[in-house]
This record gives sequence, C-alpha cells and structure tokens, in this order.
Amino acid sequence: MDFFVSLESMVWDALVEGDPTADRALLADDFLGVYPTGFADRSDHTDQLLDGPSVSDYEIRSARTRTYGDGIVLLAYEAIFRRTGRSAEERMFVSSLWHKRGNGWINVFSQDTPEGGSTP
Repeated sequence: MDFFVSLESMVWDALVEGDPTADRALLADDFLGVYPTGFADRSDHTDQLLDGPSVSDYEIRSARTRTYGDGIVLLAYEAIFRRTGRSAEERMFVSSLWHKRGNGWINVFSQDTPEGGSTP
C-alpha cells in the first residue's frame, strides 16, 4: 500500500508545486477524472496548474487498496488539504485506479467525493 500512497503523493506534490509536467507524467493519456465539477481528462487535470499551484498542503489518511487483476490497483483514501490562497481545510474521499503499463504505473481514473455527501 505504501507504494501506491507514494505514487498518489506525487500527484498531490505536483499540485502543491504547480508542476503540470510532473502531473502529466503520472496520468494516462486516456485518464478520466470524476469530480464535483464534472468529468475531466488529462489536459483538464494538468491545465489547472498553468497558473501555479492549486493546493498549498495536503495529508493522505486512512488509505486502503484493492487489487482488481494483474496490474490493476485501486487506492482509496481520505484527503485533508488546503487550496492555494485559502485558510480553511477541506476533506474529501478519493479513489484512484492505477494500472501497470510497460515498466511503470500510471493513474487511469480518479474520483473525488467531498465531505458531506449523502450515503446510499
């Protein structure tokens, strides 16, 4: 699990550093994000960093993994973070699907659920 938390932290670090190149390197060409604002592809995810960092700090908590086949791992966790320029912390639940392609792992899917949503 630590390996996948480390990969996911690299995505968050790119958001903190405002580094679209590092972010792009971690996301698959066919990446799909599902967010409260709608669907996003890889360019949508990386373009948020063209004006600099979008997050000032973060913490990954309560991480867990599920394996769904050879080279397919889901990382689910709670994220506590602060957006750049804001003082209030936010909390959301994230699921990221990592796929082994070639010699490395790449993020192919991510969904963010903000705290406070209703449960089924």
